Amino acid sequence: MTRLAFRMKLFPGCEAEYKKRHDAIWPELQLLLKDSGVNHYSIFLDQATLSLFGVMSVEDSHQLDALPHHPVMKKWWTYMKDIMETNEDNSPVSIPLQEVFYLA
Repeated sequence: MTRLAFRMKLFPGCEAEYKKRHDAIWPELQLLLKDSGVNHYSIFLDQATLSLFGVMSVEDSHQLDALPHHPVMKKWWTYMKDIMETNEDNSPVSIPLQEVFYLA
């Protein structure tokens, strides 16, 4: 099991909408993530900077390689692009974070 962390960024005033959309996350997206080996996925918000910090465990990080090409993932990214920083393909700008400490 591999733990991954990353940072993303919300647009100002979009905090409630981001939470609302994730509270109603699509079942087909949940299934896609689970089928891709994603477990224990959390996203935290730093309200002072509007930075989002995602943390997930994955069985094999190479399973995530196919996610950007999946229609459900592309549809979710398009749905989210109006409230957060995104790349040209609508994927969120996601900065990998280096783990420097972990207490199990």
